[in-house]
Amino acid sequence: MKLHWQILLALLAAVAVGKLAGPQPGLIQICEFLGTLFLNALKMIIVPLIIASIISGVSSLSGQALGRIGLGTLIYYLGTGLIAICTGLLLVNLIVPGVVNGVPAGQLMGLSDDARAVAANIESRSGAGELLKVFYLMFPPNIFAAISEGQMLGIVCFAMLYGFFVARLPQLAGDTQRAFWSGAYQTMADITGLIMRFAPIGVFGLVTKVVAQTGFEAVRPLMLFFFTVIAGLAVHALITLPIVLRLIAGVSPLRHFQAMAPALLTAFSTSSSGATLPVTVECMEKRAKVPNRITGFVLPVGANVNTDGSALYECVAAMFIAQAYGVHLGVAAQFSVVLIALLSSIGVAGIPSASLVAIVLILNAVGVPLEGLGLILAVDRVLDMCRTTVNVLGDSVCTVTVARLNGEHGVLAEPVRA
Repeated sequence: MKLHWQILLALLAAVAVGKLAGPQPGLIQICEFLGTLFLNALKMIIVPLIIASIISGVSSLSGQALGRIGLGTLIYYLGTGLIAICTGLLLVNLIVPGVVNGVPAGQLMGLSDDARAVAANIESRSGAGELLKVFYLMFPPNIFAAISEGQMLGIVCFAMLYGFFVARLPQLAGDTQRAFWSGAYQTMADITGLIMRFAPIGVFGLVTKVVAQTGFEAVRPLMLFFFTVIAGLAVHALITLPIVLRLIAGVSPLRHFQAMAPALLTAFSTSSSGATLPVTVECMEKRAKVPNRITGFVLPVGANVNTDGSALYECVAAMFIAQAYGVHLGVAAQFSVVLIALLSSIGVAGIPSASLVAIVLILNAVGVPLEGLGLILAVDRVLDMCRTTVNVLGDSVCTVTVARLNGEHGVLAEPVRA
């Protein structure tokens, strides 16, 4: 049985077992052990995989090729991120999930801050300075400390610089470096394959724990907000990204989804685009036939700066909380939400619930109390699973698009075996 079918069966079994068994301490403890062990194994190889992948990929490119790939990647990330945020903004303004039967949801859920005070606070706050902290992470003062602490933006920037200058070494030294990092990358890929053999067990443990602890009851009071986010993510994943694949990349969206099935299921169950990165790389190279010189650059960068699903969620969540307080955000304030969601999503690490940090930044910027964040925590875990899946899908679409635009005609040229 193919791996993605094993993962899917494990996912369905986890939902059934978690719902039937309920929050039994013994079951939760066992599932937590299995899930954490699987996550730790994936996280163990993230840093060496990213470093080896980027250096191996970038060092094999000429300056002109790197410029084309880098420019295409940047344009894609900014463009699709902006489309995702605007999709969420449109839906949250149409559906207005923060108002129930004409009454702000905050009054029904016990929010204490006075709406007038909130409205007055909007014009007196500016979060632009806070965004600078995100960019400081790109150049850590100590790269070894950044590696030990998992500061991905710093690691990515360092690896890109290292690979760039490896490509400019004299031939003998350059060939030695490229051979070493190519071997290191292949080793990390083989370790990933070994870990993924145990993916169904890890997925079962992770999802069973979530369902057993929260069930589906937490969704009911926030059904409209939940629906708005899911609708936005669905539009982006099933309409926007397939259009990019068909019209720009010139490949079959169905083949792409088939190639990415193991990675998407892993992303959904782990809620971590970082932990899913090894699986994404494997799917792109072995199933979609994208060369390492493309995946080695685009995917590690995308896992850290391309978070379409998270950006959409941050926008909808901030608008929902403002609506719940009965506060109307004008055009200027909504533009600020869009801009901050786009920029802050760049610095959101690929770990579970990291988007909550970005939402705090947005709420501070528009002057909405952070107390409102408590409204969405009940459904954040489930939505985190969904938006992470969209994040990973977006990274893979960028990889295929960049590869096709750079003359890689073998990408998704043949049907992917189910």
